[in-house]
Order: sequence, then structure tokens, then C-alpha cells
Amino acid sequence: MVTVRKADPALMEKGSQRPRELSPAARQREQQQRQFKRLIGQLKGPEQVFEVRLDATEKPITIRQRLLRVATEANVEIAVRKHGEGFLVGLLTPERRTNRGRRAAAAKG
Repeated sequence: MVTVRKADPALMEKGSQRPRELSPAARQREQQQRQFKRLIGQLKGPEQVFEVRLDATEKPITIRQRLLRVATEANVEIAVRKHGEGFLVGLLTPERRTNRGRRAAAAKG
């Protein structure tokens, strides 16, 4: 059964809704994204490499995708490599570029 009752007309006005408060998980994701932005902003040359360690609750593929998304938004190409319990992150150089999924240039001819 549907319940119908009178309501305050002010509720129909735009902007009358309170902004939703973020959940703790969403706040943590936002904080992590800011941390990744700072990390990528500090990458000035190929000699700078950062280690990102994962805790037991994080999924490696998720963190890798978040790193790559933040780098794309910052218009920076990065290389992410597995290392121990996490990743190494550095600027993408020709030596660090992978040819995974592509044939070698010599084999094309």
C-alpha cells in the first residue's frame, strides 16, 4: 500500500537537499586518490621511483587501475610494475615501455 501525505512546498525547491555525506569507504578512496595525485606530481624524471605497498584489504588490480586513471587525468605516462607486496611507480621511458600484445617491428616486414 502506498502512503500519501502532505509535505512542505520548500522541499520542491532546487538546492533544498543537503549534500550527502560520504561513507567511510568513499572518504578513504578520495584520500587515496589525493595521495596518488601527489605521488604522480612528484615524478619529475626517470630516476624517481615510488613504492606503493598494499595492505590485506586492497586488491592489486584496483590499485593499479586507480594509479593509471590518476596519471591519465594528470596527463602523465607512468609505468607500474609488481614488486613484493605492492608496486613500483615511475615515469614511462622507452626502456620501461612494454611491447605486450604487439609484434616486434622487425617481424612486420
